[in-house]
Amino acid sequence: MTLLDGKKTSEDIQSEIAAEVAQLKANGQRAPHLAAILVGQDGGSMTYVNNKVLACERVGFGSTLLHYNEDITEQELLDKIEEINQNPEIDGLIVQLPLPKHINSDKVLEVLDYKKDVDGFHPVNVGRMVAGLPAYLPATPYGIMQLLERYHIDTKGKHCVVVGRSNIVGTPISILMSKCTLPGECTVTICHRNTVDLPSHTRQADILIVAVGRPGLITADMVKEGAVVIDVGTTRVPDASRARGWRLRGDVDFDSVAPKCSYITPVPGGVGPLTISMLLKNTLRAAKKEVYS
Repeated sequence: MTLLDGKKTSEDIQSEIAAEVAQLKANGQRAPHLAAILVGQDGGSMTYVNNKVLACERVGFGSTLLHYNEDITEQELLDKIEEINQNPEIDGLIVQLPLPKHINSDKVLEVLDYKKDVDGFHPVNVGRMVAGLPAYLPATPYGIMQLLERYHIDTKGKHCVVVGRSNIVGTPISILMSKCTLPGECTVTICHRNTVDLPSHTRQADILIVAVGRPGLITADMVKEGAVVIDVGTTRVPDASRARGWRLRGDVDFDSVAPKCSYITPVPGGVGPLTISMLLKNTLRAAKKEVYS
């Protein structure tokens, strides 16, 4: 069994990005610039956005954090997004979700300029991904693909089972794994809350990707010998032995499943660290106009 070290892979990717940024500056070009909009005081969202800002600093990006009170009106937020859309000095824009209930998240995503949509959630980028055209890929699926590629995991002709069908992870990774690129070229099964006899599907997986937010859902009897297991789940569970009173647990029962695997991601330290790195990668691509000229 080999651990898929997302932390090390993330550090490698950020080092590569930093080298490219240094070269851009040496050539007289400006550094990429990422803007983030945060609404409200949700602790998890604030920590995540602050980590994005720190990551920008590490790789030499410019960054702008716009933090608004929860009572901002939908129109005020849409106007601010449009202002950033028109700013040629900003390459990428993310709007941290979830938003307050009085703001329509779909409307916000659609107003955002798809050429600056480095989260990869705009319908144009989703459609281009499905069609196999250049697009900004959603960060977590993009990170999974990087793990598979950098660990030289053979995916061609394999059976990939994805548990979870969210627009953020499950659906896009199922599309990417079925594409005629490598990693990819898989036969893909998508499972969800209404799947009958989930274990009968997961036991067929050469590559099992789980993203549902149900700690310990996947147990050893649900996994094929020699499978590659990618655990996207990160749920806080009570743990009195920790000073903070909790720990992160994945959707896979790691201790029982790991001995059966050829490769497996730990939680934490697996897919999670890659999400911000792939967001930076998309921003660099936006600055270099690799997707949209």
